[in-house]
Amino acid sequence: MSQPLSEQTIALVKATVPALEAHGLDIVREMYSRMFQNPEIRDLFNQSHHGDAGSQPRALTGAILAYANNIENLGALAPAVERIAQKHVGLQILPEHYPYVAEALLGAIKAVLGDAATEEILAAWGEAYWFLANILIAREHRIYDDQKETTGGWNGWRDFRVDEVVTESSVIKSFILRPVDGDPVMAHKPGQYLTFWIEIPGHSPIKRNYSISAAPNGESYRISVKREPHGLVSGWLHEQARAGTVLKVAAPAGEFFLDGKPERPVVLLSGGVGLTPMVAMLEALVAQGCEASVHYIHGTHDRDTHAMRNHVREQAAKGKAVAVTDFHQMPLGDEVEGRDYDVAGIITDEWLVANTPIAQADYFICGPRPFLRHAVSALSLAGVPASRIHYEFFGPADELLAA
Repeated sequence: MSQPLSEQTIALVKATVPALEAHGLDIVREMYSRMFQNPEIRDLFNQSHHGDAGSQPRALTGAILAYANNIENLGALAPAVERIAQKHVGLQILPEHYPYVAEALLGAIKAVLGDAATEEILAAWGEAYWFLANILIAREHRIYDDQKETTGGWNGWRDFRVDEVVTESSVIKSFILRPVDGDPVMAHKPGQYLTFWIEIPGHSPIKRNYSISAAPNGESYRISVKREPHGLVSGWLHEQARAGTVLKVAAPAGEFFLDGKPERPVVLLSGGVGLTPMVAMLEALVAQGCEASVHYIHGTHDRDTHAMRNHVREQAAKGKAVAVTDFHQMPLGDEVEGRDYDVAGIITDEWLVANTPIAQADYFICGPRPFLRHAVSALSLAGVPASRIHYEFFGPADELLAA
């Protein structure tokens, strides 16, 4: 267990906030440059999120500032710590990796701030880093243990074979995965993701997270992947992966999930490929005979991009109180309202407030960042407490040490 931070360390870290606001991004980029000189450490990270145009340096810069600003009130960062720990477990980050980050971070602070980075400042940031690192290491240890001890669970990378590839829309394909060893697979919590170690000729090993798009069954997993315009891994999966392809997979992880049998209404709200964890949740709710009302609301561009529509409708028909509403932003010329979609246009604040049980429901939301930000803001303004708004977003986590 980490020792409490000293008052001197807290004061010194908070005193560096103005410098971090001015030079934080330079520090983070320098830190990554130093870490990536080690191929073992470089391969732990999703390289598409890095570089001058990458989102991860900006995310980590904001996260370091959040840590510094809340250094005396770390309880405010508890949700972020859990999210980071789950990401780290998916990426197979281990205690022995943390010293490399510490060395790179402190070296970057010194290199960018120069003489302003006194020995006292560096010592304070070293203490602050290891305080948080030890919390993460302890939490990650418990998650690894839970994965190993769960029926069908595992640590490290396990070989899975693609059993079937299903075209779901013009941009999304599903991949049914079964373990090569033929043993059971652990029951994930609906909403969690798998992390993949992908080896593409001509590239360093690449890691990607994909939400599991099916309820747990003990035998297989399904992921549903959107082909991004310049996506290296999504393009490879769509073009090269087929029945028989073997992929290295880490055990399910993630803090965004539906847990247990809900007693109050549930709203599953998604945009685009954000439907993947929602389909898993819907299947699980139907399978467990959920008696609380379920509202499945999905927005996409048109019929061609709408994945798994018939499957969702079939699941809803099996449920006890499931309502499905599909929004098509720009329906095709031959689309028919009521047959191909329910509402033309985007999901509006007014529609959400008028058509979902704002006063009682738990909201689970997934989709692109603009969609997510808008939905969370709209629900918050409508009076839905934060404890009933659960969400997952794409891309790097906006918290400290997210890899």
